[in-house]
Amino acid sequence: MTVRAPLWLAGVAATALAAVGLALYTQHRLDMMPCAWCVLQRLTFVCIAVVALLGVLLPSLAGRRLGASLVGVLALCGLAEAGFQHFVAAQSGSCAMSLADRLMGVTGLDARFPEVFAAYASCADAKVNLFGLPYETYSAALFLAMLGVAVKVWRNPR
Repeated sequence: MTVRAPLWLAGVAATALAAVGLALYTQHRLDMMPCAWCVLQRLTFVCIAVVALLGVLLPSLAGRRLGASLVGVLALCGLAEAGFQHFVAAQSGSCAMSLADRLMGVTGLDARFPEVFAAYASCADAKVNLFGLPYETYSAALFLAMLGVAVKVWRNPR
């Protein structure tokens, strides 16, 4: 039995929202304060969940391909964000006025929902390990898995 495309997309949406929930748990319960690149990745996960659900709700094969395509593009953006956080931003003392900081400011989400989207730490201060791996490694792995699902659904949208 094969899993149908809408279930794959629903799984991507659920995983993306779970990733944001886990990030909020580590922030509010474990005092792991996020940097601007961390909260930008949260926003990318939320956007992935929305477009994945769009792919589930659109009844046509083209609609599922559209959802999968948007998930793929956003997953690539998320990979770039996690990579930049790991290789560049975490090595600098400050990420104030970085691209991530400016993007979050443009959306206004950091002011409207500060408990979710406000950055409370510099990139260097937010550089932490979770179970022996840099925190952003987990985001990158999820974005890569979501990209794989997007390709699978795009190839077989049934």
